[in-house]
Amino acid sequence: MKLTVNNEAIITEATTVKGLLEEILGEVPAATAVAVDGDVVPKSQWGEHTLSEGARVDILTAVQGG
Repeated sequence: MKLTVNNEAIITEATTVKGLLEEILGEVPAATAVAVDGDVVPKSQWGEHTLSEGARVDILTAVQGG
């Protein structure tokens, strides 16, 4: 399926947010937020939230530093 992830076009076999995160990030950092087509998807719904062809996904991870 074709998706846009963080403004980059990708092709993936993932069908859920959780599957996509595991495919892209491997181990998902605790401080991660996801929006699909502009709507935030709660972490509790990542496994059930299905992705549609052409969806726009934004993945945000917190970075510590100073």
